[in-house]
Amino acid sequence: MTAPGPLDALYARVAAPAAPAVPLVRRERRRATEEFPTIPIMGLELSVGETAAALFETGADELTLPGPDTDTHTDTLYDALNGAVRVLGVAGIAEVVGTCAELDSAEFPEVGVCRHFAYRLALSFWYGDARSRPMTVGEAAVALYFSDAYRHHQVDASTLRRAPLLVSRAIRQGAALVPVETLMRLGEAMGREFAGPVSSGLTCVTPVVTGASRQGVTDREWLYRQALPDWHRRRFCFDLMRADTRQPSPLVVRLDGGGYALGATPPAGPDGTWRRALRAEW
Repeated sequence: MTAPGPLDALYARVAAPAAPAVPLVRRERRRATEEFPTIPIMGLELSVGETAAALFETGADELTLPGPDTDTHTDTLYDALNGAVRVLGVAGIAEVVGTCAELDSAEFPEVGVCRHFAYRLALSFWYGDARSRPMTVGEAAVALYFSDAYRHHQVDASTLRRAPLLVSRAIRQGAALVPVETLMRLGEAMGREFAGPVSSGLTCVTPVVTGASRQGVTDREWLYRQALPDWHRRRFCFDLMRADTRQPSPLVVRLDGGGYALGATPPAGPDGTWRRALRAEW
């Protein structure tokens, strides 16, 4: 496939990533009969339901997080699970898992929080010798921009009815056109442009007025503007990915030996959506 013209600058500057020594498909920890992989903890392999029950029973919903986000918070969440396992033990977890499963998240929001925590941990341990996370809004939007979706026609009611299948395929198609590291860098730049500085370690930059738009990117990120030159398309893709969390998107995988890869598309979270945050949630 011939790369789109705007990508020429990327390919001139970015070396092709080395292929993982062990293909991702062989690293997947989820078994054929499972919806999610188990979470390894203290020599045990806990299911998502068991993990949520253990966290709920020990009050982990009180963690001051909307969801695990960055290595530090993921470690905090994993430490909370470690403490829950120590307190409850295998027998204690088995005793509470049934009761927790019967509780409705709408009636008991703290249960929903713990189910989301368990979901995030399952995504993190999707592959062996690697950590993984959902795409950010910016990364998914960049992938959508690079794809063929919505490029040659207007969005109408018929298009929107077909959107879940169309957009999911488009995200993977666009993401496959550039190295994952490059997708991450461009996604950060798009997040700064349209969402502003986010408290996530991203550099706080002063927007520069360009025409009718405010560009939240620095001069050293000229590659971003060269690779994604159409402001209106950037804005459309970002707004769609931020607003519609029912569009499936693949995982971003960080290999323990170094490098990144594009992973599988996981099932939706406990709320039925594919939550995409503004910042990376390892």
